[in-house]
Amino acid sequence: MIEAIVFDLDGTLVRFPIDYETLFEEFRRIMGVCEVHPVVEVVSRTDGKTRELVFNAWDRAELAVASNTVVNEEGMKTYIEFFEKPKALVTLQGKKVVEVVLKQFGMEFDTIVTREDTLFRTEQLKIAIAQLDVEAGNVLFVGDTEGDAAAAGKTGCKFLKVK
Repeated sequence: MIEAIVFDLDGTLVRFPIDYETLFEEFRRIMGVCEVHPVVEVVSRTDGKTRELVFNAWDRAELAVASNTVVNEEGMKTYIEFFEKPKALVTLQGKKVVEVVLKQFGMEFDTIVTREDTLFRTEQLKIAIAQLDVEAGNVLFVGDTEGDAAAAGKTGCKFLKVK
């Protein structure tokens, strides 16, 4: 039985039109590295000051396109379907843009876990599940990537992939 639902943001509920290649070039410059993939692992290995610079660049890129963000119809339909259930949001977006986008699209969540909390999806899910105070097996995680599906499997959640 599904007692609570956790959503990913970008690609699942909305789509951010970010030029990631340009952003990753800035990350390379800030971190002084040639390769930034997988980005969460590379960023997680940086010191606090460098990570802050990366997050600031990331925030600027996200906020610059926030007004051009569009809804993913399939994800939003699922959000509406489960509106009455306790809900969490897990995202690699930053707190600043999350606040803007949630207000823009009228979405509400009982708990929100962003990249500032942790860069790793499995850890994000564990935090959200703990804050929702439900058993992982009774949680539906809605995401759009194979990484989301793998994180759901590692935490014991059910998973729904949206296009």
